[in-house]
Amino acid sequence: MFSDAMVLQRDIKLPVWGWAEPGEEITVTIAGQKATATADKDGKWRVTLAPLKADGKPQELTVTGKNTIVIKDVLVGEVWLCGGQSNMQVGVNHVPNAEQEIASANFPQIRMYAWVQPPSAVPLKDHQGRRAVCSPQVVSTWTAVGFFFARHVHQQLGVPVGIMNMSLGSMPIQTFTSIQSLKPIPIVKDAMEAYEKRLQDRLDGKEVPAVKAEDNVLIKHLNEIPGSKAEQPETLYNSSIVPIAPYALRGALWYQGEKYTIPPGYCDYYAQALAALITEWRRVWGQGDFPFGVVQLPGFGKRQEDAIGDGWPEIREAQWKATQSVTNAGLVVTIDLGEADIHPKNKQDVGKRLAFWALANVYGKTDLVWRGPTYKSMQIEGDRIRITFDSNGGSSQINGSAPAGCAIAGKDKTFHVTQTKLDGNAVIVWSDKVKEPLAVRYAWAGNPVGNISNPSGLPAMPFRTDDWNMTEVRAADGERVTPATPN
Repeated sequence: MFSDAMVLQRDIKLPVWGWAEPGEEITVTIAGQKATATADKDGKWRVTLAPLKADGKPQELTVTGKNTIVIKDVLVGEVWLCGGQSNMQVGVNHVPNAEQEIASANFPQIRMYAWVQPPSAVPLKDHQGRRAVCSPQVVSTWTAVGFFFARHVHQQLGVPVGIMNMSLGSMPIQTFTSIQSLKPIPIVKDAMEAYEKRLQDRLDGKEVPAVKAEDNVLIKHLNEIPGSKAEQPETLYNSSIVPIAPYALRGALWYQGEKYTIPPGYCDYYAQALAALITEWRRVWGQGDFPFGVVQLPGFGKRQEDAIGDGWPEIREAQWKATQSVTNAGLVVTIDLGEADIHPKNKQDVGKRLAFWALANVYGKTDLVWRGPTYKSMQIEGDRIRITFDSNGGSSQINGSAPAGCAIAGKDKTFHVTQTKLDGNAVIVWSDKVKEPLAVRYAWAGNPVGNISNPSGLPAMPFRTDDWNMTEVRAADGERVTPATPN
């Protein structure tokens, strides 16, 4: 973690650590300050440096014991951790206009540290990774979301930015957090306790019995725990998160981890697991409730035809619930950036929207509108429902001739395609087939039709006004959604 071309977080205390011979005295110096420590019986030492200011000038950090290590080209600025699965991992070389983006990536004050060591069943002490200075020669394989986030923050704040890429494709959320943080979640409590025992038995060389799977896909998944299986609970937490903490940072960004989305109960599990992950990362860092930005899943799959769908809409809602259940977290809406490919190429706007969230909520640019209209309330008016939005500092604007993407239902919980009209900052929704409406859903499908946004083009967040179980509701037969007027 401590190597040439690193970025240190400005304006907070800076832990620096390493290993030496037991009892060896270590001195760390940078920018005129000095700190000392003595290696413990296991050889580990740690000092805490006073906060540094970001001045853009390269510095040297010197570590002296029986030998001397000089870490060069150290900048002070903003540091962000990037975690999640493939949509966080995918490189700049996969985005639209990749050649131009790569050719123009001359940003020597943006640096990335990428984790490269394999998952581990036990917590690792040290970290293996690669660090690089942003240039056209290296940026092509950088996390695209992380790079575009860093570029926008760097350009807006004028300070160095370091990103730490801890993402890995196809990994479910339980691999990125600890078993202990997941055990309080009811649906996996027994499975986690059984897995924990199996893990200990395996480490001792004992015979490993299977966990009773029944119909729970999560438990079935936990049965697949040979040593090479990267998807085991906490394996990436052990290898990519534990060793890097408590490297000082400003906050973290998260994209995905939603594998296994369909089984009943999974959406509630994902909401609780994401909240547990946020809490656990903050705990292991010991740096307080640092900011945590989450990317909501974009549109994916066949374009919406029925009034409502299921699967991904519930996961998007779970992401919203998770960010609402913890402090200092934000959800970035990308519903309009999806494609038929599960890896949509437009990562520029994903990174920029994360940067909008950070600039507004972390860096104090309160005049910046960072997200589109958000559902606020509903009011039944005869056979119609009025939907109002929180304008988030801006105004609600409907792209196209009329609001599209809403569905309406009565007590039979059958959702119908609607007629709609805009009324100021509200949308009026109705259907001739629903005389006593009770609920409205918007953009409630894997790849939904919808066109509600603000003047900046930021889309409204998908929402529902009901709390009905997905097994209770259905889309009306024979009704088809009309495509939205193009934005």
